[in-house]
Amino acid sequence: MSVLDRFRTHLTHELGRSPHTVRGYLADLRALLAHLDETGQELGELDVPLVRAWLSRAREAGASRSTLARRVAAVRAFTRFLNREGLLDEDPGPRLSAPTQQRSLPTVLEEGQAADALSHTSDTDEGPIPVRRRAVVELLYATGIRVAELCALDLADLDRARETVRVMGKGHKERTVPVGTPALDALDAWLTGARPDLLTRASRNALFLGARGGRLGVRQAREDVHAHLRVAGVDGAPHDLRHSAATHLLNGGADLRTVQEFLGHASPRSTQVYTHVSVERLRDTYRQAHPRA
Repeated sequence: MSVLDRFRTHLTHELGRSPHTVRGYLADLRALLAHLDETGQELGELDVPLVRAWLSRAREAGASRSTLARRVAAVRAFTRFLNREGLLDEDPGPRLSAPTQQRSLPTVLEEGQAADALSHTSDTDEGPIPVRRRAVVELLYATGIRVAELCALDLADLDRARETVRVMGKGHKERTVPVGTPALDALDAWLTGARPDLLTRASRNALFLGARGGRLGVRQAREDVHAHLRVAGVDGAPHDLRHSAATHLLNGGADLRTVQEFLGHASPRSTQVYTHVSVERLRDTYRQAHPRA
């Protein structure tokens, strides 16, 4: 087994990284190993100057800050693994610094806009798929969960009596999130009036099913959101529902710590961007409404 295959296993089973993260890290590390081959360096010679030269080359080729930051994260995880496995005498990872990123504010639907989009129905909608789309959109907005988390839900994860859903987040961290009445009603409609029409042997215990009866895939779930919002006349994406749920919670008086737990963020720094959104909205309202603004 190659060192990258062993590292893939480490990322997936020991660190609990998502498939998306694993693919990104491995792609970066293949590029690093190719750079080592080109320069005649061995894996055991991996050090800070060598990695910086590789990053500098990528920067000159037009790599974005986010790409460089991901490459640094991939190398840090890799060198730590190599050092643990005895393939690298010293871990240079802690001395590598990622470029600072200018984080753009997330796209957030207005509360009225979200309400209109979620309440929209079409007389031409027939069959189980539109019912599923509505349930997917309602649940994403109600809980702020990620699309991948939604697709991984099983029937047992929904607690109708407690009005909660159990979610397995990044790093295999479990959290319980409350679900509002509109989302529960949409789920009831899906579970009783639509899901049975799609059931097959492949369905098992998945909460949401695809057209062929298997577990709903992330790509199709994203298309469900786009399709529902598009019919409602709203230009939005799945992650916009997550951003909107978090921002609307803060606007409604929720504290940052509560929103952090709600979203499943490991660090409050990831949640603080939503306070910036709220401040921007407050500033816009102030400028429009205050006579001395």
